[in-house]
Amino acid sequence: MLRAVLVDDELPAREELAALLGETRQVTVVATCANAVQGLRAIKDTLPDVVFLDINMPGVDGLQMLSMIEAEPMPCVVFVTAYDAFALDAFDRNAIDYLLKPVEPGRLARALDRVRRFLGEGRRPVHTGPPIERIPCLAGPNIKLIDTAEVECVRSSEAGVHVITSRGEFFTELTLTVLEAKGRNLVRCHKQFLVNLAHIDEINRQDPTAAFIRTRSGRTVPVSRRFLAPLKERLGI
Repeated sequence: MLRAVLVDDELPAREELAALLGETRQVTVVATCANAVQGLRAIKDTLPDVVFLDINMPGVDGLQMLSMIEAEPMPCVVFVTAYDAFALDAFDRNAIDYLLKPVEPGRLARALDRVRRFLGEGRRPVHTGPPIERIPCLAGPNIKLIDTAEVECVRSSEAGVHVITSRGEFFTELTLTVLEAKGRNLVRCHKQFLVNLAHIDEINRQDPTAAFIRTRSGRTVPVSRRFLAPLKERLGI
């Protein structure tokens, strides 16, 4: 039995696809999500085999969300769209398949066959996506999109991952690993911190084994010995 997460901003579309998947008796829908933030959380919590992902969503669309999914373990992705013009983009991102709305049962069955064959061969998908230009964060009941250019640093703790800007701190479902790999100018400086290269004012060496960064706004960010040399190399110093 395949385990699936559905991500679509339209409730009728989610309900219709969930019903079609239930009729196949081959899939358990473990979560249905109305936006990318909910989808990222559900993928992290449930570790599905396959994600049925709508492309055309407000705020963060399906192609952008693909860049934000943790690489390990990466689920198979089947894009769902009302526009066949998106099909080429879907396959450029190494999607397993794509479905046109309204989804036809026969076409859905073929997509599920592709997923089962892929997983049955012991392979795991490697999806490509665009660089992350805007980071989805939670602001109460709303989703706030933070431009990566605004980010001074990102920190991780037991409470989660927080994006730090001059306007405050914002919780995000994205991991440091994803933001380091896909976020523009975000570089690891500590096990629990990323720093934006464009916001670094100076690197202060406290002693041979420790240092800290001072950002242009005056914020202090720790630098561990392990990441000091690579950081200096990225800065050309």
